[in-house]
Amino acid sequence: MRRAIYPGSFDPVTNGHLDVIERACTLFDEVIVAVAINDQKQPLFAPDERLAMLRNAITNDNVRVAPMEGLLVEFAASENAHAVVRGLRAISDFEFEFQMALMNRKLDPDIETIFLMPKEEYTYLSSRIVKEIAKLGGDVSALARKFRIKLGEVAPIT
Repeated sequence: MRRAIYPGSFDPVTNGHLDVIERACTLFDEVIVAVAINDQKQPLFAPDERLAMLRNAITNDNVRVAPMEGLLVEFAASENAHAVVRGLRAISDFEFEFQMALMNRKLDPDIETIFLMPKEEYTYLSSRIVKEIAKLGGDVSALARKFRIKLGEVAPIT
């Protein structure tokens, strides 16, 4: 089985994330969306909220959402995954992602990193921007489909 990990903080999940997940599903039999739990970061949403947002937003049966702590390569090995999927929006993303991919390869040469570009309409989109708009009371429903995200509140669109 071809299994890949798509790691991230997903704070919050955006349409760009969902697009990358859909693209990864065409390449792999199973995609595990790994929600990074990092005590050193100050996320807007708690880990359980981020996990719930993803589970509610993903409709593909070949996708599993799981919390992840520690090293990505260790998580991938524990899930018997041999690929890591990362989204690239712009050249500015590439340098950081390239360094991470090389370090992951050094830690575990059996893990390959696959870079996927989202649809052009999502290249400007980031969780940081969505959080900023939400914190200032703006409507982010067009940026983070299926959710109305307000500071301290996540509600599925019905």
